[in-house]
Amino acid sequence: MKDSESPKSTMRFVLELIEIVLIAFALSWVLRTYVIEARKIPTGSMLPTIQLEDRVIVDKLFFKHFDHISPGDIIVFHPPPSAHSTEDFIKRVVGLPGDKIEIRNHKTYVNGQPLYEPYVVDQSKNDFGPIVVPNNSVFVMGDNRNNSADSREWGFLPIENITGRTLFRYWPLNQIGALAR
Repeated sequence: MKDSESPKSTMRFVLELIEIVLIAFALSWVLRTYVIEARKIPTGSMLPTIQLEDRVIVDKLFFKHFDHISPGDIIVFHPPPSAHSTEDFIKRVVGLPGDKIEIRNHKTYVNGQPLYEPYVVDQSKNDFGPIVVPNNSVFVMGDNRNNSADSREWGFLPIENITGRTLFRYWPLNQIGALAR
């Protein structure tokens, strides 16, 4: 009797294992696609705030449905076609729709007021603007101002291209915490 039950119990175990793996995969996919995602930083455009190879957690749900984008937020997005890239970018929001952005004498101005940027080590070498951010767009720049392909180069970022906002850095362990705003 036990020999005949063994194949049934083995089969049931295998089916349960497959079910568990499929459910775990589906939950993981839903979480990564719609809720939260871990990201590895591929470039130095956000130095010194985020180092090359740092890992960050990106909120993909709450900022879209329960919050709004604010100046200073560090966001992940699909670049516009003018950026000539298919890889997601990570940059800091500098201007919102209707804001006038200008860089002069190595200082960034938003609506005529100098922007307080303690996270920027090397100020922009080149003047830019003034320009006004159109509706449904934002203006983004990397913290590494002189080594960042951003809105100064490829234009405004459509809000619909934003996939998430960084919550915090989780790697390296000695740098765990919120990112500077």
